[in-house]
Amino acid sequence: MNRKPWLATYGDRIPVDIDTDRHASIVHLMQAAIDRHADRCAFRSAGNALSYREFDALATAFAAYLQQRLGVRKGDRIAVMLPNLLAFPIAFAGIARAGAIQVNVNPLYTPRELEHQLDDAGVEVIVVYAGSTPTLAEIVGRTGVRKIVTVDVGDGGATALPGPPVDARLTGTVRFAEALSQGAELAYTPVDLTGNDLLFLQYTGGTTGLSKGAALSHRNLLANIEQFKAVQSLADEGEVVVTALPLYHIFALMVNFLTMFSIGAENWLVANPRDADGLVETLKRARPSVFTGVNTLFAALTAHPRIREVDWSRLHLAGGGGAAVIAATSAKWQRVTGTFIREGYGLSETSPVLSFNPSFVDAFSHSTGLPLPSTDIKLLDEEGREVAIGEAGEVCAKGPQVMRGYWNKPEANAEAYTADGYFRTGDVGVFDAQGFLKIVDRKKDMIIVSGFNVYPNEVESVVTGLPGVAECACIGVPDDRTGEAVKLFVVKAPGAAVDADAIVDRCRAEMAAYKVPRMVRFLDALPKSTVGKILRRELRDAA
Repeated sequence: MNRKPWLATYGDRIPVDIDTDRHASIVHLMQAAIDRHADRCAFRSAGNALSYREFDALATAFAAYLQQRLGVRKGDRIAVMLPNLLAFPIAFAGIARAGAIQVNVNPLYTPRELEHQLDDAGVEVIVVYAGSTPTLAEIVGRTGVRKIVTVDVGDGGATALPGPPVDARLTGTVRFAEALSQGAELAYTPVDLTGNDLLFLQYTGGTTGLSKGAALSHRNLLANIEQFKAVQSLADEGEVVVTALPLYHIFALMVNFLTMFSIGAENWLVANPRDADGLVETLKRARPSVFTGVNTLFAALTAHPRIREVDWSRLHLAGGGGAAVIAATSAKWQRVTGTFIREGYGLSETSPVLSFNPSFVDAFSHSTGLPLPSTDIKLLDEEGREVAIGEAGEVCAKGPQVMRGYWNKPEANAEAYTADGYFRTGDVGVFDAQGFLKIVDRKKDMIIVSGFNVYPNEVESVVTGLPGVAECACIGVPDDRTGEAVKLFVVKAPGAAVDADAIVDRCRAEMAAYKVPRMVRFLDALPKSTVGKILRRELRDAA
């Protein structure tokens, strides 16, 4: 068996291995970029622009504020609950310089979801968008959070913009702009950082329905940045990227932010990609050379009546991830922009990219590309034996981008790796003879809605808590807009009058919108195994 068929395909175009210790930490990588590109524009957002030099000063000020005013020390966990505003990269760079660990939080989370994540990570400080403070106010008293820094839309830029008010139930908060102002007058103390130090807790769902924090180190992210650059032809100056994917999502965090920052790119941050008209206007002004998205976003843009007003002449990389890119979407995108979509594959646990279609691929490949340098992927059958080329097996990966483990979850970690140290992704893939990896199924019952993970057990746990529901099961069904949609099957308790509207309302109150079932169907009984386990597979087959 050819253990690594992708190496022959590399030829002399891709290195077999990358240097994981080129920089001591992400802080050192970012400083090197700042020194090289000090006068270039680093970020644009809401009418504001920051040069690399200006960004450096603000990040240092925030780090000093964290150290001197909040007593943050190396290894402390700080939650960041922000959309794509200037405050996000500034806060991250300050947190990293203080040696703390950033806990990325979706600003659209419900109180229940937020409380679990803050408690699990042991968060004491949170940087939160003012519009998300009502959610925080619901649960903050039951958490260990002791300090709240609130963010308005224009914070970090020269132009202040009005935003939603901070929830009146929260007391003792400090505005991000004030933290930066105070920090500019304080002394920052550099922290000794190495590649082994943790950088992120990136929360991802699990089969139990409770999210787990993937512990990602500086070296994990440094490695994935170098790996990605090894397979893509990116200029060391002059790239322009539009970031519509949320930065709290690991794909945008690694590719759009950290990788593009390392090469001195100009990054246009899009806070609300659902505003399609606004996004098209941003694309018109930015004329991007790099654009990333999920299938849903690419499909929506190709259908926009004004998308052909965008000048796509500089675009050379359209990267797709988070969910499968549909061939028809890539074809439509290429007709509009002249560039096909390069698909990749990865997980939060792998920083995230494991495979990607390299620059020398000149057409949509119907695959997630080749494993990255320094990455070994093997496909295992149910008995743990490696399958042959063309046969399906669970994708198991080893490489410097693979997480240290789940935060405080020794039992989950024991199950997550093979005996010889390969991370079990739970996804089923097939290699072709050239080493291109195609993901064909998921062992886990995870549903991917617009690139976001939905775990059936979580949805089912919420719904079965509703009076009148005896039991339920949910599956993912194909959807032209979101890739997959959540379909829920419900068995009523005898004599119960519960209806679909009540179930959906309960889900909306308890979960983020992408997890809410789009379809609810009532059954007399759910299919089960001889030991009583609900067989979602049969529901999927019937659907």
